[in-house]
Amino acid sequence: MKPSAATEIPDDRQSERVTRYAWKALAGSAIGYALDGFDLLILSFMPPEITAALKLTTEQGGALVTWTLIGAVLGGIVFGAFSDRYGRVRVLTWTILLFAVFTGLCAVAQGFWDLLGYRTVAGIGLGGEFGIGMTLAAEAWPASKRARVSSYVALGWQSGVLLAALLTPLLLAYIGWRGMFVVGVLPALLAWALRSKLHEPELFVHKVKMPAQKANSFKLLLADGRTTRASLGILTLCSVQNLGYYGIMIWLATFLSKQMGFSLTESGLWTASTVIGMMIGVWVDASVKSRIEIPFR
Repeated sequence: MKPSAATEIPDDRQSERVTRYAWKALAGSAIGYALDGFDLLILSFMPPEITAALKLTTEQGGALVTWTLIGAVLGGIVFGAFSDRYGRVRVLTWTILLFAVFTGLCAVAQGFWDLLGYRTVAGIGLGGEFGIGMTLAAEAWPASKRARVSSYVALGWQSGVLLAALLTPLLLAYIGWRGMFVVGVLPALLAWALRSKLHEPELFVHKVKMPAQKANSFKLLLADGRTTRASLGILTLCSVQNLGYYGIMIWLATFLSKQMGFSLTESGLWTASTVIGMMIGVWVDASVKSRIEIPFR
């Protein structure tokens, strides 16, 4: 007798066992998020130095950050769809390599347009890794624990941001903005090494064998009225949250320096204190989730 589709897919509602692979996926995703956070925040400290060295206008300096974020949005959309078709780990490896190569190229940029191109493509890699990393961790854990695991992955991002806030003011004066881009490549190599040891989550492997899973990923977000409302609601919430977060964190160091007269070190410490508050909030959120065990599907 041929087994039914239901018996072919592991029922994660019944299996609450946390495997060694789940911890490895969590560690790899959190470190990847730390890489993203570190790279994005070091850029917030460097516009004055880059602008002066390459003789850019203020608008051009701001465009470097803006197009990094635009690239991240594009990368999240494109590579997210690719990961549904070609696999989480495989596509994640592509995004890390893309990010690492073009972040390294930023260190040898000679003018506005080539640096803008490098930052945009690096942002595409960053955005692709951002979404796939969270998905990889979530699919490796039992459904009842995915909500808290998402918070633990988010702590990786804030750890990278915190490290950038503390290290950039110390290193920038010695190695310059080009050296900081080289430093930004190093975590990418570590993330690539960790991710190369991961295989596809079993939940993903079983699901891609199902005919229903071959449908267009974007169409599934609008499969029916309830799903459409949920998708639009999440899109709205994430858009508002990201607008506020990046609008503040990316320009915070520049604002404190130009408007408040803070030194680079003072700006870094002030930013670090803000990030520590965020980390406490994320940790509390994870603790609450661990008690009420919100299902994350």
